Order: sequence, then C-alpha cells, then structure tokens
Amino acid sequence: MNGEMLSQDEIDALLRGEPVNEDVVKEEVLEVSDYLTEMQQDAIGELGNISFGSSATALSTLLNQKVEITTPSVSIIDNAKLEEEFPHPYVAIQVKYTAGFSGVNILVIKQSDAAIIADLMLGGDGTSPANMLDEIHLSAVQEAMNQMMGSAATSMSSIFEKKVDISPPSIELLNFSQGEGTQTIPQQNLLVKVSFHLSIGNLIDSDIMQVLPIEFAKKLVVDLFEKNSNTQSETNPPIISNDDKLQVSKNEQSSQQSQNTINNNQPKNEHNQESNREAPKSQLNVQSATFLDFNQSNTPAPETKNLDMLLDIPLQVTVELGKTKKSVKEILELGAGSIIELDKLAGEPVEILVNSRLIAKGEVVVIDENFGVRVTDIVSQSDRLKKLN
Repeated sequence: MNGEMLSQDEIDALLRGEPVNEDVVKEEVLEVSDYLTEMQQDAIGELGNISFGSSATALSTLLNQKVEITTPSVSIIDNAKLEEEFPHPYVAIQVKYTAGFSGVNILVIKQSDAAIIADLMLGGDGTSPANMLDEIHLSAVQEAMNQMMGSAATSMSSIFEKKVDISPPSIELLNFSQGEGTQTIPQQNLLVKVSFHLSIGNLIDSDIMQVLPIEFAKKLVVDLFEKNSNTQSETNPPIISNDDKLQVSKNEQSSQQSQNTINNNQPKNEHNQESNREAPKSQLNVQSATFLDFNQSNTPAPETKNLDMLLDIPLQVTVELGKTKKSVKEILELGAGSIIELDKLAGEPVEILVNSRLIAKGEVVVIDENFGVRVTDIVSQSDRLKKLN
C-alpha cells in the first residue's frame, strides 16, 4: 500500500470481502456549537439542573433511597441516528405541556434501571428486579416519573414566574434495533439531548436523558432571557446620559432664576406679611386612659346568641373500625374475596371522629337494616385539646 497503513474501515472492508475504497467519506459529527451558542447551552443545562434537582428530591422520598443527579451535559442528536444514540433497550416517558409552554419533553432511562425503580415502588429492595417489564411494572415506573416531572414543572413555574402544567405521562418501551417505541421520539430532524448522571443508593449508577426538539429548547431560552430582562428593567432605573444630565441641570437653573426674579419684584410689605403668618395650631384632645378591673368577679355572662350562629355549621362524623398499612404491591394484589386484617381486636370499641379528631368511642349496633354506633365513652375535654395540638 505504498508504505501507508490501512485504516480500520479498510481492514473491516477486507474482512467482509468488500473492495477497499480509498476515498472513504467520514461520517459527519454534529457539533452542538453549530446549533446552540454557549449561552444557550448554559441556559438549557441550568434549566435542567434546577428542574431535576427538585425531581431528585421527589424520587428520593418516593423510593426511600438516596438519589443524586449530577450537572447535565447538552448535545445535538440526529433523528436518523437514534439507534446509535440509544443502543440498549430503554423506557421512554413522554409528557406534554398543557399550560405555560407548548411542546413535549421525553425522559429516557435504561430498562434495567426502570426495573429497579419498579421493584422499589412495588415494595421490593431493588436487588432482584424483574427481567421483563409487565404492565404493573410500567405503571409503577410511570407513577415515579409522574412525580419527578410534576416537581420539575413546579420548579419551572418558579423560574419563569408563570403557571406551568403538564399532562399525565405516557410510557413506552424503546428498542430501536427492533423498531419498538420509535413513535414516542419527536419526529424533528434535530433534537437536543440533556444527559444527567443518575445514582439511586447502591442500586443504580447510570444515566437519565432528556430529549426535546431543538426549536422548543431555543424557545425556553428565549422566554428565560425575556423574563430576566423584564425583571431587570423593573428593578433598575433608566440610564441617563451625560448630555441629558447637563440639559436637565440647565433647565433647573433657568427655572430657579425665573423664580428668584418673581420673588424680588413682589412688594416687601406683602412679603413680610406672608412670612409672619403662622399656621393655626390644632387643639389636641388629651384624655386619661381607663382599663378594666380584671379582679372583678361579676363579669357579664356570655351572650348565647353568638353560640347560636355556630350551631348550623356541618361537621364530618366518621366511625373508624381499624387501620392497617399495605405496600403498593399488596394493594395491587387485592381481589374479590381478599381479607384485610386490621389493628383492632374483635369486640374492641370503635373510634368516633369529628373532622378527623377523636371525640368518643362506641360499639357497633344494627338499627333495622343499617349499621349504627352506640357511644360508650366520651373523650375528656383535656384529651381533646391535646389532640388538637
């Protein structure tokens, strides 16, 4: 080969039995700087950083695990090469903005990571997730992502100072090698991918990606800059040039000279009469303060008519038979004929609640064909006050 070494593409072509083309055209690599300025990249990254910072807190509370999401990286991807960008089986969660913005937002995570999240949501410890995601697992992941995107929308409302709402998320399995779920990704030619490093306890150490059309990403940046510029114009006074200041100073001097001329032309006697006039002083009416004697025992009786105003207020009375706690997995497994064991013993008094506050206990009775409760014990007034705190 005239002393020249073969490239890897040429070696691969020889191994496949294909002729070596010396004029191999290198694939075009999309540079994010060709489509987004450095300021736009920083703004998109900062929006993602703030939004998903609150999402990490919501997910941590939901999974009872430590969740960390690092600072994102922004890149441009070609819709025609999505299989190269997402080579593994993924789960795609799509949300649409219903208020504040007009656009879609896609979250993409690996199916293996989604399986761990689903196992945690269903009461597991995440160490033995399901190999295949069924409808129950996808619903659990969907609810987790719904909480995350809801927190992100709340953060965006604070950032843009306007109401931002999203639709309930839709979830799809994503596998480009098998053509599965490709309709979930927006059909625009160029997309913005915002990648975050996600860690959940010792279970997940992976990436979660946000995919949105480039036009929508630029619109977010424009709205953010407009909001900041409006805020700055309201807080800062307008700038006056030196020429304007000089003109204002001349006008003030001219006005002052004219006023002095008018004052000098007035008769002195009138001027003295005006200066000697004094404003009438207002007469102050000062009275001594009187206080009630709190030692007196003959205080007036309370007016019963004020109590009558409260008698028609409706109150919610609830009789509580018992309580128990169940995981999401146990709730989903309930069916007709299932038995739920409560924390009350058979024959133990039931609790009577008024507006969710315990006020009495009683026993269940049957009145004709209806259930009722016979009050057996009234909670003391002091105990009722303690429960109000």
